[in-house]
This record gives sequence, C-alpha cells and structure tokens, in this order.
Amino acid sequence: MDSLNLSSLSGLSSSPKPTGHARVGAGAGFAGDRHDPAIALAEYGQLDYLVFELLGERTVAAAQRRERASGGTGFDPTLVARIVSVARRCEAYGTRIVTNGGAANPKAAASAVAEAIRGIGVNMTVAYITGDDVLGIVADSDPVTWETGRPTSEAEGELISANAYLGSEPIRRALDSGADIVITGRVADPSLYVGALAHHFDWDLRQADLIGRATVIGHLLECAGQVTGGYFADPVTKPVSGLASLGFPFADVDADAQAVISKLDGTGGEVTTRTCTEQLLYEVADPGAYITPDVTADFSQVRFEQLGDDRVRVSGGTGGPRPADLKVTLGYDSGWQGEGQITYSGLRSRERAELAASIVRGRLEVLYDVDPHEIFTEYIGMAAAFRGLLAVETPAEVRLRIVGHAPSQNRAAIFGDEVEALYTNGPAGGGGARKSVHSVISVKSCSVPRTIIEPSASVNFVDAAQTEGVR
Repeated sequence: MDSLNLSSLSGLSSSPKPTGHARVGAGAGFAGDRHDPAIALAEYGQLDYLVFELLGERTVAAAQRRERASGGTGFDPTLVARIVSVARRCEAYGTRIVTNGGAANPKAAASAVAEAIRGIGVNMTVAYITGDDVLGIVADSDPVTWETGRPTSEAEGELISANAYLGSEPIRRALDSGADIVITGRVADPSLYVGALAHHFDWDLRQADLIGRATVIGHLLECAGQVTGGYFADPVTKPVSGLASLGFPFADVDADAQAVISKLDGTGGEVTTRTCTEQLLYEVADPGAYITPDVTADFSQVRFEQLGDDRVRVSGGTGGPRPADLKVTLGYDSGWQGEGQITYSGLRSRERAELAASIVRGRLEVLYDVDPHEIFTEYIGMAAAFRGLLAVETPAEVRLRIVGHAPSQNRAAIFGDEVEALYTNGPAGGGGARKSVHSVISVKSCSVPRTIIEPSASVNFVDAAQTEGVR
C-alpha cells in the first residue's frame, strides 16, 4: 500500500494546528476500511497521533480462532500493510500510531510490524499490550452471560475466546515509556484516543468529567468516515458530495478536552453538526450513561457549533465513576453455515422463486432429514429486509437465498449444493447461482471484576533486535 500514487491525493491540505493542542486523526474505523484516507492524513494532516480502530466483537473472536488454528496469525491481516503505508511519513513528522489491530496476538503483530518497518528503513519503537485475553478467568469463574442469564458454561458450543475491554491506561503508559507505535488487543474504541490524549496532556485518568469529554472525542472519531459523511449520506434527504474520495476526520484537542473536528481540505465528504450528531448517538443506548472502561460518560449536554466549512466545535460532556466490572466478549464455536443463492427475473419471478424454495426445502427435509426450523429462506427483491412488514407482489427480479446451520462442514454444504442444482432441476430462468460454506462464531457478553484483570495488563516492547522487555 505504500506504493499508492500520492499524486491522486494532490491538492490536499490541513489547517494549521492550534498552539497547545493535540491533533488526533482516524486512520480506520473497522477491519475492512480503506487505506488511502489514512495515507492522506499521515502526509498532510500534521498529526500528533494516528489511530487505526480495526477490531469488532466478532472479528476478535474470529482472530482467536485463527490463532488457535495456526499460531502467530491472530492479528488483523491488514495491520502490517496499513502501518507500512504510513510509517515513513509518521516517522518524518513525529506522528505516533495507536491501534487495536493486535486482536488475538498483539505480540506477533508487534514483531511483524517491527520487522516490516525495519525493512523499509523506518526506526520507530513498537510496543504491544497484553492482558485482555481472559479465557482462563472466565473458565474459572463461570460468570453469567448477559444475553441468556445463564452461566457461560451452559451456552451451546465450545467457548473459544474471552476478551475483556481494556481502557486507556496501558496505552498511555506505553506512550509515556517512549513507544512510537502501540498495538493492543481488545480495547474499548474511544479508549484508543483517550490513551493518546491522556499521555499528551498528562491527564489524571480519575478526573471523570475530563475523561468523559475525551471519550466524546474518541467516540466521534472511532468510526472514521462516518463522521465525515459516510453512512450518514442519503442522495435525497442528506446529499454528501465526493464520497468516492471521502476524507477521514481529525480533531484538534485542547488540555480541557474541548475539540474541533475537521478533515483535510480537498477530500470528499463533509463535517457538519448533523454528521457529528448522528455519530454521537451511534451505538449508544443511553446518552446519559455511556459506559467505557475509563468512565461512565454523559453525552446528554454535548453541544456542536459549526465554525466554518468542515469545522465543528465539540463542547460539553461530563463523566461519572468508571465501572467496577469490565465487559468481556465471548466467542463460541457454533458449527457451520451453508448458503445458496440464485436469481429469477421477469414475469412471475416471485412465483418461480417460491417454487424453487419449496423444491430445495422439500429435498433437505426428506432426503437429508434437516429440521425445517434450521432452514432460513429469504427472497431478496421482495422487501426481505423488512421481514414481512412490507409486501411486494410483482417484483422485477427475486434472488432466492437459502441458509442452513449444521454441525459439520460437509453437512452444511448440502444447502448450497441443492440451490445450485436448481439450474437444471428447478423452475425456468434461474441464474447467477452462488454457494458458500463457512464456520460460525456466535458472540455473547459477560462482565468480570476489573480488579482481576487490570493487574495482568502489561506493556511490552519489541526493539530492533527483536528482544522484549516489560515496562
């Protein structure tokens, strides 16, 4: 990715960083995010910190499965390429990197990143944080699962991962110790930013109102392009220009955790009070009590002020005591899923798709003794997303999707095989058949007392000789 043609990013610029402020940029908002906006920020953003948020609840469980299957592969597969793509610029401009792309194996991630950046002549100190993997703690204490109200041991499937949400403290500690690149496993998304800001301003992490405001900033930035118009956009009610060259956001933050959210001049998208308001409420159940490992943040008094094009001032926000327990994401091995899809178009496409579904379901139930409750049928094009709340009688085309759950890979394959066989054994006009089989990881949650977990969180360094130390 370092070979990306920067001439395609020409004409970009950022406003001067205000004196006494820290400038923090969002390099990614999820594992599949684009690379080029981060490269643009590293080149033109005048950043103090660049944050790559790459980890979701399901992705950390999937990473744990990869790690179990092949040791040393449990970190985000895009991480090394992302950091290599910005490392020269970050070293030149003094930008430090924070990421949760270490996923299930931050140590292996740190070693891979250190080796890769040395290979391009970059001398940056790499640290990794451990302590979020609490599978042993969960196995011993058997806490109650939030979703079921039953002990974790009573859930269906094998428990393969348990990762606690760590907070900002070890990130701050790593940066205090001189790390240029900090790689973590499961850390709460806003805490990636709070840790960088706490280091920069030497904040006391027990100051709840201050950390609450910092959490507001982290929450606004954590999904990257969402606050610059991505996911916000609607071509009629909320048109946003330049989405193909969407810029990622950065924040200029002062020592009191007041901030201005912006993006590079010349990039697509927009930063407005509306985009910020939507992102503030994104995945927030109670704006008055947004619980993170660092603080119980109160977003209810947050105010946005449009200062100019793509510049929004963020103020307000308070906080209460941090929670006594830490949330833990549990990953269970839940068997296999098979899927088949095929399209019917033109006259009577609905009737033909329904006939095709009845053929497949009948064969699965009679020939393979599949429980009908284990067969999911969806008619894409007939308001499938509305789950029966909206009727479409005469669609122009219908894509039939049949999905089933099975205990083995071979058993799961029959669902897609039977759909593919409709080419010559089903109604007229079927086309575009596709089939797939993949393992299923189910995700649940519990909590564990932070007093058990925090002492085990450690900061480790990988130096140029690949030796390790703990600080």
